[in-house]
Amino acid sequence: MSDKKNSVGHLAALLCILVWGATFISTKVLLRDFSPVEILFFRFSLGFVALWLACPRALRLDDKKQEWLFAGAGLAGVTLYFLLENIALTYTFASNVGVIVAVSPFFTALLSFWLLAAEKPGLNFFLGFTAAILGIGLISFSGSASLQLNPLGDLLAVLAGLAWSFYSILTRKILAFGYNSLQVTRRCFFYGLVFMLPSLPFMEFHWGLERFAQVVNWGNMAFLGLGASALCFVAWTFAIKRLGAVKSSVYIYLVPVVTVITAALILDERITWMAGMGTVLTLAGLALSEMRQFRLWKKAASLRQ
Repeated sequence: MSDKKNSVGHLAALLCILVWGATFISTKVLLRDFSPVEILFFRFSLGFVALWLACPRALRLDDKKQEWLFAGAGLAGVTLYFLLENIALTYTFASNVGVIVAVSPFFTALLSFWLLAAEKPGLNFFLGFTAAILGIGLISFSGSASLQLNPLGDLLAVLAGLAWSFYSILTRKILAFGYNSLQVTRRCFFYGLVFMLPSLPFMEFHWGLERFAQVVNWGNMAFLGLGASALCFVAWTFAIKRLGAVKSSVYIYLVPVVTVITAALILDERITWMAGMGTVLTLAGLALSEMRQFRLWKKAASLRQ
């Protein structure tokens, strides 16, 4: 039964990564007619409504102090992460953002050690981190065919990865309370939208619902709101419950692979040799940092046999 539950958890995590890897492309398409904050607001409003329809029961907390954790998760994982990511896409390539944001497991490991008293990262972790940073450097300065630099967009992508790390830490604490995954996700969406509201008047937000008359616009928004937000956030929480935060985070390493391929196929973004080397180096660094964890899994599997 345990192996079956783990298999379902792996499938849930893989589903999330396949969808999330394509969200950079979908967002890039929507940026032609929508501002970053408009995409963010419409996307999570749609996701919030969908989650309410799926489970209209209100979540009752055991302790009112837990509300701060939900508020922090909504701020970090919805408002800050996606706003930084969407703005980054206006300054740099979708493939850049996809690869750089995938460094968030490094930040998560450090924050877990500092804030959750988790195991101290070993030598492999720091070697992998160094390799990934070098890879990010190659990606950041690869530019386009004319070697244009995008330091601002790439820096915003790094900050987005850091925000997602805080979301992961807070989610780990929330999951310990035993609440329903769908209700947890919906409550985080709620706070994400609340923190977003004050910024709307200052960030070129317009309702402009006539833009949804175009199939490409409502199709991509539905993909982001229903698939990448409502479905995948719930599925990711489910995967963490089944596999744990560490095993689930390994799947994040596949995001840049999916993004780079879809960016080349859909947006015709050329993969320069520097970007290609940077991608390989970043993924190698991420794999190196988790080498010890893979050995532990292999040892545990052999003991079960």
